[in-house]
Amino acid sequence: MPGKIVKGVAKAGVSNAVFLLDEIDKMASDHKGDPASAMLEVLDPEQNAQFQDHYLEQEYDLSKIIFIATANYFQNIPEALIDRVEVIELDPYTLNEKVQIAQKHLIPKVINEVYLDEKLFNISEETLRFIINRYTREAGVRGLKRILDKIARKIVIKRVLEPDLKSFDISLNNLEELLGAAPYKTDEDKHDEIPGIATGLAYSTHGGSDLEIEVNVFKSEKGGIQLTGSLKDVMKESAQIALTYVRSNAKYFGIHSFDFDKHTIHIHVPEGATPKDGPSAGVTFTTAIISALTRLPVPNNYAMTGEITLQGKVLPIGGLKEKSFAAYW
Repeated sequence: MPGKIVKGVAKAGVSNAVFLLDEIDKMASDHKGDPASAMLEVLDPEQNAQFQDHYLEQEYDLSKIIFIATANYFQNIPEALIDRVEVIELDPYTLNEKVQIAQKHLIPKVINEVYLDEKLFNISEETLRFIINRYTREAGVRGLKRILDKIARKIVIKRVLEPDLKSFDISLNNLEELLGAAPYKTDEDKHDEIPGIATGLAYSTHGGSDLEIEVNVFKSEKGGIQLTGSLKDVMKESAQIALTYVRSNAKYFGIHSFDFDKHTIHIHVPEGATPKDGPSAGVTFTTAIISALTRLPVPNNYAMTGEITLQGKVLPIGGLKEKSFAAYW
């Protein structure tokens, strides 16, 4: 049989079709072959004019075709493939956008899928925002759809057990009964203002989030730094740079009698099961270390982000929009 590309051209019936390659970051090599290598020939403008279909054993000109590829994580795509495409990054949905999508599309779809009466799925915007903030951490709305599906199934069961049930309000009062405890915290759940704790801002493919950093100091024979919390190499180096900067400018920060050689500085980033990387926590590491050594707490409604250098310069950041929303939430 001809390959997928040639079959797609035949189905389109034109030589200048538009191909959508959905989620190309999911391609994986195995004993059957390497699809990423095959895509190089398809996407490379220097080669695709003489694309070779191995079944037909004929060349075909793909240069007139427009290829549009999607991916959730373009970091998973081989660099050679990335070099042959133009990457257009789409911003994650904002909170307001997610609310609108849920109200106009997701909720009607959920109701229709389980044949519920609309009166049995009464949900306010306040409750919807609470669900988005406390039960999801994502760039899109797939997780939100799954949560709404779960609520709908619980209501269906309730309707079966209570045949006379004519309406049901989904509210903050019964949300924990429907979904269990909320996995994510809000401003009300933030830490107390304790010396050695500072809040950073992180950005990933799921959007922005806050990142709590804890520093503790104790006497030891060797001194130095101890890092925990599943930190990867770049983040470990960022913490070491922060300590070096604080140590070399200790007097400036009012740290006069502290002996760095006789104390270990332990830096921990909670949620240790989640790997963490990147340099942008540098300024937060620095602030938390200074706070621990001076015993001055950092206000818990402050959040910060940025890579720090050995000279104390804070470098520009990425993901500003997402981090700003994380601070707002």
